[in-house]
Amino acid sequence: MKKLCVNVCRIILAIVFILSGFVKAVDPLGTQYKIDDYLEAMSLGGLLPGMATLGASIAQSAVEFCLGVFLLFAIRRRLTSRLILLIMAVMTPLTLWLAIENPISDCGCFGDALVLTNWQTFWKNVVLLVCAIVVALWPKEMFRFVSKSNQWIVINYSALFILAISAWSLYYLPTFDFRPYHVGTNLRQNWQRTMDGEDLPYADFFIENVKDGEDITEALLNDSSYVFLMVSPYLEQADDSRLDLINELYEYANEHSYGFYCLTSSTHENIERWREITGAEYPFCLTDGITLKTVIRSNPGLLLLKDGTIIRKWSHNDLPDIEEADSSKPLEQQEIGQMPDNNVPKRIITLLLWFVLPLGLLSLADRTWMWTQWLRRKSNNKTNPIK
Repeated sequence: MKKLCVNVCRIILAIVFILSGFVKAVDPLGTQYKIDDYLEAMSLGGLLPGMATLGASIAQSAVEFCLGVFLLFAIRRRLTSRLILLIMAVMTPLTLWLAIENPISDCGCFGDALVLTNWQTFWKNVVLLVCAIVVALWPKEMFRFVSKSNQWIVINYSALFILAISAWSLYYLPTFDFRPYHVGTNLRQNWQRTMDGEDLPYADFFIENVKDGEDITEALLNDSSYVFLMVSPYLEQADDSRLDLINELYEYANEHSYGFYCLTSSTHENIERWREITGAEYPFCLTDGITLKTVIRSNPGLLLLKDGTIIRKWSHNDLPDIEEADSSKPLEQQEIGQMPDNNVPKRIITLLLWFVLPLGLLSLADRTWMWTQWLRRKSNNKTNPIK
């Protein structure tokens, strides 16, 4: 009964830690923003530079994911169980404080994939703390999937895998987009719903022309043609390494009468400084900075709308390069003008094949090897009985 209880608690903890670490890893910037929220709530905002909080975001996701995998495979059972108990012993009272004081809306435990209230998070952590205590008391009751001699393979592969996921999501865009501005979202339809008094994330989405202060949100979302939106929450922090390509896209949009706007929350002074540095001729519009961070995890990033629907998103590291031979073709005749094959099940299966399949094969090979060793020892004992 004790063994059953320990292993049930071990599976619960492993699943939660793996999922929590993974959804943070696919959106490291989102996790960084949540860390900044925590620091602000504790009156420590601005104490750490951006690179430090981003590093903390990547480290947190990697530690959570790896500890979950180690617990699942019963690797370093005593050390892993004690580390998880320590984490839960810290997080449980912290989330109690969040539930009582409510300084931030949610803890960000599962990123944007699953948003829990602060009280839901606290009671979830109470359950996990109980499970962590049980596992830490009897770590030897956890059965192994991989022998001790081959555990280093799981350790190294898990760490490399989750760090690669974070690096990919930082350079390009999150592998899975759980936010309300993902590809396929009809912004016009959702924005119009905020007239119904519902608390929707689109309520703060507005586009105000810097030139004359006119609100062009409705006109832009009702445009039946293509519209490029260059998104930069803060121009003073934007990466300017792909400016030539951005300017080329603006020229292409002009040639084909497509809208092209830069959405930012920067001050007029910073907008003018950006114009001077980059030679930008495209119009600038003001939008809420937090909303822009939610729209795309890149500064700058690029969206392509068609009839009010997001059909493409690019980070500044992966902007579309329209070749000279194709510049005369309208977007209707170009691949980037079509809705991509946004096959979520396919991406999930791909990730499972990259991570679960190798470790599954390792476990099977390891158990087979251990079984043959046991048979060999048993055969030797029969052949050479101890006198």
